[in-house]
Amino acid sequence: MQTSYRLLLIVAVALGACNSNPGKNAAAVDDSTALKAITEEGFTKHLQVLASDSFEGRKPFTPGEDKTIQYLQAQFKALGLQPGNGDSYVQEVPMVEITSKPTGALEFKGKGGKLSLAYLDDYVATTRRVQPQVQLNNSELVFAGYGIVAPEYNWNDYAGLDVKGKTVVVMVNDPGFTDSTLFKGHTMTYYGRWTYKYEEAARQGAAGVIIIHDTAPASYPWAVVRSGWSGAKLYLQTEDNGQSRAAMEGWITLDAAKKLFKLAGVSDTLLQSAQHPGFKPVPLPVTASVTINNQLKKSTSHNVLAVWPGATRPQEYIIYSAHWDHLGIGEAIKGDSIYNGAADNATGTVALLEIAGAFTKLAQHPARSILFIALTGEEQGLLGSEYYATHPVYAKDSTVADINMDVLNTYGRTKDITIVGQGQSDLDDYAERAAAKQGRTVSPEDHPSAGHFFRSDHFNFAKVGIPALYAGSGTMSLTHDTAWAKMKTEEYGRDRYHSPFDQFDSTWELDGMVEDAQLLFDIGHVLSNEETFPKWKQGSEFKAAREKK
Repeated sequence: MQTSYRLLLIVAVALGACNSNPGKNAAAVDDSTALKAITEEGFTKHLQVLASDSFEGRKPFTPGEDKTIQYLQAQFKALGLQPGNGDSYVQEVPMVEITSKPTGALEFKGKGGKLSLAYLDDYVATTRRVQPQVQLNNSELVFAGYGIVAPEYNWNDYAGLDVKGKTVVVMVNDPGFTDSTLFKGHTMTYYGRWTYKYEEAARQGAAGVIIIHDTAPASYPWAVVRSGWSGAKLYLQTEDNGQSRAAMEGWITLDAAKKLFKLAGVSDTLLQSAQHPGFKPVPLPVTASVTINNQLKKSTSHNVLAVWPGATRPQEYIIYSAHWDHLGIGEAIKGDSIYNGAADNATGTVALLEIAGAFTKLAQHPARSILFIALTGEEQGLLGSEYYATHPVYAKDSTVADINMDVLNTYGRTKDITIVGQGQSDLDDYAERAAAKQGRTVSPEDHPSAGHFFRSDHFNFAKVGIPALYAGSGTMSLTHDTAWAKMKTEEYGRDRYHSPFDQFDSTWELDGMVEDAQLLFDIGHVLSNEETFPKWKQGSEFKAAREKK
């Protein structure tokens, strides 16, 4: 999963989506044999391979990628699935690898002196510009609040501001985090994501953009920023070689930001003022300087695609997606430098194989085709899904839905599931009926302010109008006390997420993972035998994209 403590998966089932009697045209096919094909033994076998040290953390452009895509192709082929991209199981994804290394401190200078921030401890800085070196040289600073331009919410942090050639300093998340009457309240909008902050600063012509890290609104500690931005970063290749982006994209710690405001002679209460409507950007009488040297490598990574063809409407597709990549080999922690990514996201990748195997056990092929995509580059910014969504092998208007799997339940069966971004599409209704079919319920997302809906690959399918469903694991354990699930989730986020300690654990209780995967299979199976298409619900920001088709 890309930034944040992944909750987990699941999605919908039932009988229809777009009519008042959902499912009335769904085929009644016994699927008990197929469901039984999803097993703990299957998960264990594949997890021990994909999360092993020999796969080197499965980072694109490494021997770990080669081993991963070869393994997945071999498994799909052995199951009898057809190549998903013509006669090939892979889709090439052109990327550029940029290893950015500042030459020293990030220097701020003002009338009151200067402030030097230490790389990794106080700041991180990268660039998307494909060139050997980028510099900020005494770039003027502006504090631009959240760095948001959102006309629909009557919010513009750049109003009346010309930041061309300057460096903007912005906060993470959006105003709804502290005031539930603003934006979507405690449910983060895309305006709150760090990716949006960089995109908007570039549109405004900024030379640099610095995000102030704060653990609560970011939903992850500084250690995640440090590890995620300290090594090579991958981006999709662009015609302009990244020149339309700000020269420097970085983060600073909250403590460093307070020192910066003190140097500028302004109060750090600006952070509170910026949370309210009517805030105006504040020029800071400080300049920023940093030099970043880059090692560049253009290459090609790969999505892995496999198809189980439909019997009567093979031109219509249900997608199951999961990202195969993790962080590779990085900064050593307690002597371990391999970021195995067992939960994140070997679990989701193995679920692709297990669910694919289940479809092959059906007595008859589904009416619609099932497309399984193991995606690259999620940890680098959802790159593989962005590439597929903008370069689809199969037409978007004939793609029924995307069911995404990212960090599955490792702590046993639960009485419930969690829908991430609940209220977006008819797939929520499938999820509720699917849960009921297993004797389970749907719980609201625990931390909607973390913006999980924008943090995994389903988001790029949603952006182009394809209904996408992503769910978290349950919160109520069937076999442990009421605090168990929350404790295990917090433990993972604190001790394992994006670290070398996300390793396969023989004490994991995989029966919950199996049950969730069976539920996901059931959802796709129901969708595959329908004639209608699920829709986005009123108020969804993705509704317009679908209705254009």
